[in-house]
Amino acid sequence: MDTIIPYALLCFTSFFTLTNPLGTMPVFLTMTNGLDDQERKHIVKRATIISFIILIAFTFFGQFLFKFFGISTNGFRIAAGIIILKIGYDMLQARYTNTKLKDEEIKTYANDISITPLSIPMLCGPGAIANGIILMDDASTWELKIVLVAIIAIVYVLTYFILCLSTKLVRVMGETGNNVMMRLMGLILMVIAVECFVGGMKPILVDIIHFSRL
Repeated sequence: MDTIIPYALLCFTSFFTLTNPLGTMPVFLTMTNGLDDQERKHIVKRATIISFIILIAFTFFGQFLFKFFGISTNGFRIAAGIIILKIGYDMLQARYTNTKLKDEEIKTYANDISITPLSIPMLCGPGAIANGIILMDDASTWELKIVLVAIIAIVYVLTYFILCLSTKLVRVMGETGNNVMMRLMGLILMVIAVECFVGGMKPILVDIIHFSRL
C-alpha cells in the first residue's frame, strides 16, 4: 500500500496534466461550433475511447518496440523528460495547445474530429504515450500495472465529463480561472519531467564514471 498510493498519485497527476482536458476545452468548443450537445457527446465519447485504446497499446507494447529498435529505457526517459518539460512549459505560459487550426481545416475535420485532432494529438499526444511507457517500466508488480490501467481509465472518464460539460465550465471558470489551473498543472508537469530526465541520466552518468575509472 505504501508503494501503490504514491504511484497512483504520480500516474493521475501526470496523465491528467498531459491529457489536459481543461486546456482542450476552448479548442474543442471552436471545432464543434454549431453542433448540439448530443453530437458533441458522441464526438467526445469516440475520442476518449480511441485515446484510451491507443495509450494502453503503447503502454503495454512500448517495451517490445524498444527491444526491436535497440532503444535503451534510460535514453527514452531522457527524451520523454524533454518532451514533457516542453509541454509543461507551454502550460505554464497558459498556452492551450500547439495544434493550430485554420477555419477551413476545422470544416474539413468537422465530420471526424474525434480521431484527428481531438484524440491524436490533443488527448493522446507524445507526452502521454511516453509517460505511459515509462510508468509501465516502473510498475514492478501486477498490482501496480492494474493501478496504471485503472488510472488511465479514470483520467479519460474525467476527460469525457469535462469536455461534455465544457460550455458550462468555460462560463464558470472564466479565462482567468482556466489560466491559473493551466499554470499550476504546468508547474507540476515540469517537476515530473525533471524527475524523469534525472532518472534516465543518472544511470548513464554512473556507467560513464565507472568505465572512466577502469
